[in-house]
Amino acid sequence: MVDYPLPLVAVNHIEASPRRVRGFLNNTLVFDTTHARYVWEWEHYPQYYIPLADVRPDVLVDEDHPQRLRRGTARRHGLRVGDIARPDSVSVYTDDAIEGLANTVRFDWAALDAWYEEDEQVFVHPRDPYSRVDAVRSTRHVRIELDGVLLADSSSPVFVFETGLPTRYYLNRTEVDFTCLEPTDTETACPYKGRTTGYWSARIGDAVHADIAWTYDFPTRQLLPIAGLIAFYNEHVDVILDGTPLDRPATHFSK
Repeated sequence: MVDYPLPLVAVNHIEASPRRVRGFLNNTLVFDTTHARYVWEWEHYPQYYIPLADVRPDVLVDEDHPQRLRRGTARRHGLRVGDIARPDSVSVYTDDAIEGLANTVRFDWAALDAWYEEDEQVFVHPRDPYSRVDAVRSTRHVRIELDGVLLADSSSPVFVFETGLPTRYYLNRTEVDFTCLEPTDTETACPYKGRTTGYWSARIGDAVHADIAWTYDFPTRQLLPIAGLIAFYNEHVDVILDGTPLDRPATHFSK
């Protein structure tokens, strides 16, 4: 049994989104809709499906490739805006799609340069309406160790509680020992927190543990308490909370 809330939404669940959703490629508006649908392609978060009527028809390139997918038949398309092409990146669902998806369009997220919910850019995937992400200040004692080496020791952490993930512990830089940490060029993004501005690997003896710590210097306004703080993957380090060692959680970040 895990010690954090798991996602509850079933695969192929569909909901209407109340948000205006827009996508851009090559500084050009590809779609603009107030009738997007959330579709849970897997249980952890949804994808947006866009009504075909709200997509610019001149940017879609029909590749004459019908596919029988889990949610119905879709014709594969590419995107083209000016000199920028994104082949094999769009699925247009036909009349035999599951209820609610006929004549909708699924874009590969990375095929677009930017997605917006209302006027805020969103990264990686839509924000799940059934998930919470809370940054909460604490005075609990958190130690981070790896292979017996102390990496951080804090009595003023910020706990981040995110549905479907173990608690993350964000620590002041002055409470982190950077002696064994080496900066890397890795950058990731999160729809709830924004883009990372730093990653570190740990070198302990001859072993290198890649990208086990990160920071958001400029997080989204909802997660401002974590600005500039350092977090470690619980999956790859040893966390001691109030003197009690925690089990390493098994998540998709464990690999």
